[in-house]
Amino acid sequence: MYKAPVEEIVFTLRHVAGLSAAIADGRLGELSDDLVEAILAEAGRFATEEIAPLAETGDRQGVVLEDAQVKTPDGWAALYRAWAEGGWNSLTASPDFGGQGLPHMLHVAAMEMWNGGSMAFAIGPTLTIGAVEALTAHGSEALKSTYLPKMVSGEWMGSMNLTEPHAGSDLGVMKTRAERRGDGSYRLFGQKIFITYGEHDFTDNIVHLVLARLPDAPAGTRGISLFLVPKFLVEADGSLEARNDVFCHSVEHKLGIRGSPTCTMIYGDGRFGGEAGAIGWLVGEENRGLACMFTMMNNARLAVGMQGVAIAEAATQKAIAYARERTQGRAPGWQGSGMSPIIEHPDVARMLLTMKALTQGARAITYACAHAVDMAHATQGEEARHWAERASLLTPVAKSFATDAGVEVASLGVQVHGGMGFIEETGAARLYRDARIAPIYEGTNGIQAIDLVTRKLPLSDGAQMRGFIAELRGIADAVRASNDPAFGDTAVRLEASLADLEAATAWLGTALVEGRQPEALAGATPYQRLFGLVLTGIYLAWGALADAGDGRKGERTALCRFAAENIIAETAALKDRVVNGAASLEAARAALG
Repeated sequence: MYKAPVEEIVFTLRHVAGLSAAIADGRLGELSDDLVEAILAEAGRFATEEIAPLAETGDRQGVVLEDAQVKTPDGWAALYRAWAEGGWNSLTASPDFGGQGLPHMLHVAAMEMWNGGSMAFAIGPTLTIGAVEALTAHGSEALKSTYLPKMVSGEWMGSMNLTEPHAGSDLGVMKTRAERRGDGSYRLFGQKIFITYGEHDFTDNIVHLVLARLPDAPAGTRGISLFLVPKFLVEADGSLEARNDVFCHSVEHKLGIRGSPTCTMIYGDGRFGGEAGAIGWLVGEENRGLACMFTMMNNARLAVGMQGVAIAEAATQKAIAYARERTQGRAPGWQGSGMSPIIEHPDVARMLLTMKALTQGARAITYACAHAVDMAHATQGEEARHWAERASLLTPVAKSFATDAGVEVASLGVQVHGGMGFIEETGAARLYRDARIAPIYEGTNGIQAIDLVTRKLPLSDGAQMRGFIAELRGIADAVRASNDPAFGDTAVRLEASLADLEAATAWLGTALVEGRQPEALAGATPYQRLFGLVLTGIYLAWGALADAGDGRKGERTALCRFAAENIIAETAALKDRVVNGAASLEAARAALG
């Protein structure tokens, strides 16, 4: 059974991501270390004792659609109400609408634990929180006063409607249309697919944020507008009125996250009588909807990165527990009677340590991204611009590296379980199945790589990335200066990986400037992994250098050394793929037929 790793989470927030320094500098208002511990301890308790016990039920039962109504797994609706009543939906929301105004770092940390308990459950509230952020940033005062208080409290949930059957990541070809009405509202017509929690029985109203195109809109993504379309229309006093012309047509039968309803939504076919067309209201400006939606999508991308961390943590816990109990053969040096626990075998220990290192590296990357988001909000002027750029730079890496790690670690978890890992009753297979969607949705990891290379590396003419590499090199220098023999060859390996990152970054920059975009894009995905591995090694080292007074410094140093000497060396091969892989990729297209 999953147990929220509260102590490790608090350590990473404080000593690696930068939370303690921000608190000490007065950047985060009245927030204190004690309050952080209290909030995360309760979030961890809820994840461990309330969410995790229902994860298997959700996977086994899935969801049921009858007459356009979705029934979620047994106990899930009550679980959601308890979660909302605990105030978890309001952590980072504005106090103007009932929120607590806490830093994003706390929300991300709590989100890891909720997803560790059940990814299928936690993704629903995650989308509501993203919808709140988008509406807060771009909604009219009337929309905010009507919808935000109940969305912030969790009384109503939100959804994000982008994808259509013919338009996945290419939103410029979407067909859902909106027509203006004389009273300032709009009527929407179309179909959306893969809508997470588009219909459910958690709340009595669902607030859909929907991308659609106006009749006179420019072609492509420049002609997309964002609309708020509630399941039930809302009276002036906040009570629910008539059912809107939007409904769930079907739910998907999925590889994983089976307790989460993934819906096909139909807008405007007159199912409920009256004039056809789902009534909606513009969020932001006409034809500027994609910019508004990106507020929600950036939130969601970091949240999906947290799903990768959460699954990796849960899989690591499960695999270590199994390896301690399962006996097989006699490991070298085993002095006990009978067969040894498989954790004593070198290859199993290698797998478990790889799982642990990738999990903690992914955690540090995502938390560092959240820290940058908080600092961008807590500062002004040039400093705020710097932190906003840092958040932009880290977001695609946080999403992609953490979700790839989730799949890799969950797969290793199945391997550690051996044949029993392939059997559903152990739960290892469920984690692997759940993990697989995370590299796909909210922008595939390939799209994240394109974003990283073409949009984020050039920030401030490359100065943001150069400055970041200099910061990372300072940590590697600190490892060398420590003269601690327990680090082994860590400093040498970190310095080599940083040189690989710097060389690959420079090559990509030159390729883009010279107009060799196909070559740059051919190396984008290996570059993204290279970046993530470098950050993993550096952040593990940063944590190992810190002494939290918990007696685990030696353990952290040992894990850092393992990662540096067993995992990080992959950066050399990745750099070679970035720099030299394009020609063979193009030549091999003939093999695809």
